[in-house]
Amino acid sequence: MFTTMGRALLAVLALACASAIQAADAPQTANEPRPSNEPIVIKFAHVVAENTPKGQGALMFKRLAEERLPGRVRVEVYPNSSLYGDGKEMEALLLGDVQMLAPSLAKFEQYTKKVQIFDLPFLFDDIDAVDNFQRSPQGQSLLSSMQGKGILGLAYWHNGMKQLSANRLLLEPGDARGLKFRVQASDVLNEQFRELRAISRKMSFAEVYQGLQTGVVNGAENTWSNYESQKVNEVQKYFTESNHGLVDYMVITNAKFWNGLPPDLRAELERIMAEVTVKVNQEAERLNRDARQRILASGTSEIHPLTAKQRADWREAMQPVWRKFRDNVGADFLQAAEASNRPH
Repeated sequence: MFTTMGRALLAVLALACASAIQAADAPQTANEPRPSNEPIVIKFAHVVAENTPKGQGALMFKRLAEERLPGRVRVEVYPNSSLYGDGKEMEALLLGDVQMLAPSLAKFEQYTKKVQIFDLPFLFDDIDAVDNFQRSPQGQSLLSSMQGKGILGLAYWHNGMKQLSANRLLLEPGDARGLKFRVQASDVLNEQFRELRAISRKMSFAEVYQGLQTGVVNGAENTWSNYESQKVNEVQKYFTESNHGLVDYMVITNAKFWNGLPPDLRAELERIMAEVTVKVNQEAERLNRDARQRILASGTSEIHPLTAKQRADWREAMQPVWRKFRDNVGADFLQAAEASNRPH
């Protein structure tokens, strides 16, 4: 028979064995080092469908990264807010729960006021001017301007130039007076419509059709592809081809995560991102061109391009907005943006 001490010793040994087995079976925590033979996981979350330029860009990034860095990288793409929605994705990135996002540029003004330059109305003549600015030293510096807050920009992805829509024709700045426009959450966009003596109302993209249909709002600003995807032409009689603003995304990553990658792997991922960006922006241009044509062919709405004189009048009417945000964005950035409209 076992003595009391012998039984106690056996109990201690059994407990130690059980603890060792549990430790071997336990999953690795985020703070533990990753085994060198396991791929680095990059979770890329976004809030739109996979058949959009952004959705296709995320999938292309995944494909190329896994093809060119086999066994070293695994990219997991989460579209349609399936991992995090608009309200939670930035927090998740900063916590390291997701490694890549592609939010609208309007989402960054709480992290750097300089990004408000992209919301200034009638600043860029067209998407070529936007490209010129984004490639400039000032545009490129914005990608790294939030590193101190844990956010690193990798690329700009286009959605396209914004057009105005309303239930009455908007050809002169005064035509917008008194209308209620749906906007994204942006101080600049609120001021834009305030300057026009109109009313701005923040509303999610998914609510735009119903808001216009019921009269909660009676005007909007968006790209041709976004208008068509929400069937806005069914509830808006007039579109003004104004090209007055921009809907773009910044592909961002957790700065600590990205800077901690092996240098050769990070360099290859940056080359892949540059390649994907070209394709995404080409697709966005095609999508907007085709969407405009389909809206026109539907016969439900009229599209009215601004004349050079009309555009100049709108641009002049928006100068108080530029002046109000000049200190936020920086005079040098504003000068570079205006210069981007000229051929280089």
